[in-house]
Amino acid sequence: QVQLVESGGGLVQAGGSLRLSCAASGSIFSINAMGWYRQAPGKQRELVAFSISGGTTNYADSVKGRFTISRDNAKNMVYLQMNSLKPEDTAVYYCNTDARISIVSTTRRYWGQGTQVTVSS
Repeated sequence: QVQLVESGGGLVQAGGSLRLSCAASGSIFSINAMGWYRQAPGKQRELVAFSISGGTTNYADSVKGRFTISRDNAKNMVYLQMNSLKPEDTAVYYCNTDARISIVSTTRRYWGQGTQVTVSS
């Protein structure tokens, strides 16, 4: 199995910055993609950003120009640098990865437990 642990959430004022980190561990054979989702109270979980192995990245329109996703493939880690934060960015942020645990396994999506980000106005 694959475990994901997020860190770096917290309380920040509007206009501030936070950097989220996520470490993947366990029986990892290969990782196809890593990304971040978020879920605000009363809303559905939504994609924030993802990074496909090979370099392609994609962002939600609401965070383009403010958030940057990056990876350390040697450490199986993904980061989310969040700048110019807004109160509407308040949510639980979840890390995920599409990974294989062996050469014969299929790709599965794994999720972290989430980290709270609160942006005060």
